[in-house]
Amino acid sequence: MVSLEVLIRGFCVGIAASITVGPVAVLCIQRTLSKNRKSGIVSGLGIAAADSIMAMIAYFCYSILQTHIEQYNQLLRVIAGIFVIIVGVYIFFQNPVPQIRRNRAGRTTLWQDFASIFGLTIANFILVIPYILTFFAVFKISTVESVDMAGLWRGALVITGFFGGASLWWTSLACLINLFRHRFRPRHMLTINHVAGVLIAVLGIYSILSTFFNIIPHGML
Repeated sequence: MVSLEVLIRGFCVGIAASITVGPVAVLCIQRTLSKNRKSGIVSGLGIAAADSIMAMIAYFCYSILQTHIEQYNQLLRVIAGIFVIIVGVYIFFQNPVPQIRRNRAGRTTLWQDFASIFGLTIANFILVIPYILTFFAVFKISTVESVDMAGLWRGALVITGFFGGASLWWTSLACLINLFRHRFRPRHMLTINHVAGVLIAVLGIYSILSTFFNIIPHGML
């Protein structure tokens, strides 16, 4: 009964931590609209996998890494922001027509979709890990101070639940967005790429500025 409760709490954290308005969410929506539902779902699973790894780090290692993270906090934020800006610029100038043709020919690159968004999510660990810890506190999940069998089992349940919750959220989002995909034509896809690229780049710029002006709210990235 206790194990089930821990699993459910992890599941709730996974959903709560995934409901964000950040570059990965914009990118997941853009891929669902510009490519197809599979691309959106695979991208979502890439986010869920990356977040689950960071949830594992937060659960087992945050107390050890906290000093180092705080020491290089500003540098890591700036690097992550620059990376996000580069992704936004790339999407802005991406031509959706060749991608649509590749989709129709059955030559989609789902592995690249997974890997690229996984990397983008991991790059923002300096913001994501504290964000996940916030929800650990909200749902009364305490991190591990010393590793033993009981702690490992509890951690496995938390991370399993977290991944399940995150995967459910992103899969549901991709399926919902996919309902509107067929209403868009290639010229609309180009507009979507422009809007998504600008939004992602702006979020990257905002992340860099917030490093020096301390204006970023939780969950933006």
